[in-house]
Amino acid sequence: MIEKDYHHISHRKEQTKTKKTLWITLILTFAFTIVEVIGGLLSNSLALLSDSAHMISDVAALGLSMAAIYMATRKPNGKYTFGYVRFETIASFLNGLALVVIAGGIFVQGVLRAVRPEPIDLGLMLGIASIGLVVNIVLTTVLSRSMKEENNLNVQSALWHFIGDLLSSVGVIVSAVLIYFTGIPLFDPLVSMAIGGIIAAGGWRIVKESYRVLMDTVPDHLDLETIRKDILAVEGVQNVHDMHVWTIATDQYSLTAHVFVQRDIQPMCVTLAVSEMLTAKHGIAHSTIQIEHPLLHDHGEFGKQHLKVVS
Repeated sequence: MIEKDYHHISHRKEQTKTKKTLWITLILTFAFTIVEVIGGLLSNSLALLSDSAHMISDVAALGLSMAAIYMATRKPNGKYTFGYVRFETIASFLNGLALVVIAGGIFVQGVLRAVRPEPIDLGLMLGIASIGLVVNIVLTTVLSRSMKEENNLNVQSALWHFIGDLLSSVGVIVSAVLIYFTGIPLFDPLVSMAIGGIIAAGGWRIVKESYRVLMDTVPDHLDLETIRKDILAVEGVQNVHDMHVWTIATDQYSLTAHVFVQRDIQPMCVTLAVSEMLTAKHGIAHSTIQIEHPLLHDHGEFGKQHLKVVS
């Protein structure tokens, strides 16, 4: 039986290695989050509680990333013709936004604690932070390797959560050492606010990148005018207009364009040549080229000017 709606690219992602990595990371993160929350409450350390709050967001972020990976495996249908791969970008946007919100909360709590310092159990604070540092180094390394094998914005957003955690653990340890040697509890909220700033910067970067994908902007590594010139260089092509290039998901790009061609040339040959060039030279495997001529397709003044130029 012939498939009624054939897609020459699958619009699906089977990220087996990433899936396994995220499951392992999720389990380890959830276990340590419980330890860190209890430790932060018992030690009364804002820096440790800030780190545990970020860890809670990591659990949610990983859960969202897992959902995006499973969604991406679903086939396109009559309603979702591009499949569900774009959900990874939505997950990235939400994860980045969560980082910014958490960073704001950490900063507010840091200011409040700076105004009203409270006693801290330095031994417990340092011990849990040291364990957290080891855990975060392992998890960050695992996710970094996964990024190299199966790169996508969704995993990148999860990785940024753990880079923030790694820096948080370092910050908590530095805070504990400074308080121990100086006796100044102000270092605890100051370090927590610095951690918040780093987390906010990473989150905002993810938000901007995913926002651009959701807005269907031209990918950074592609230049619209260069692509236009390459299409014009194809034999028989006289003009390229109404061109759009956008990202469907990481490493999946689409292009649509209308082209004027010579009346005496075989249009299917032009379409084939343009499609092959876009795939080979620009990595755009999903292209839709509409062949036109201003004598047959009304383009108003634009078409009339083109006829004057070519005549």
